[in-house]
Amino acid sequence: VHSEGEGLTTVVGLDDVVVVATPDAVLVASKAQSGRVKELVGVLRARAHPEADAHRRMYRPWGWYQRVDIGERFQVKRIMVTPGGRLSLQKHFHRAEHWVVVKGTAEVTLGERLVLVHENEAVYLPIGAMHRLANPGKIPLELIEVQVGSYTGEDDIIRVEDIYGR
Repeated sequence: VHSEGEGLTTVVGLDDVVVVATPDAVLVASKAQSGRVKELVGVLRARAHPEADAHRRMYRPWGWYQRVDIGERFQVKRIMVTPGGRLSLQKHFHRAEHWVVVKGTAEVTLGERLVLVHENEAVYLPIGAMHRLANPGKIPLELIEVQVGSYTGEDDIIRVEDIYGR
């Protein structure tokens, strides 16, 4: 039994079983069939299950983001940007974003303005606004992002400039 989840994972009365619990999913398989995980992922991809490739925490060259909640017309993410990390200069056609800094200092490009946003401060990014997030500090930047709009998918990112070549 391997568990990375926040809750307790236990089993009783099982033999020759593999149990893996992560924040994304739980796998229970007989040891004899545990080698078929790759096949299972292939089936999930073929059926267009986002869980096959999209994990709760998604790592990027600048740090990571983790979905906290999602619903119709909104999504909430926790974002961590490493010191010196910088997201792409971008805009969105279908969503606005609200960023609340919970740790560190954010350097936010919003249109032609450059704004420093400190802990317990927030910035609003309207739909269509050109923006970028960077961490000019020496500690990891953490913020909560609330997206609101008709569509919050990752393919609603129009990158204009990206130091990581994406």
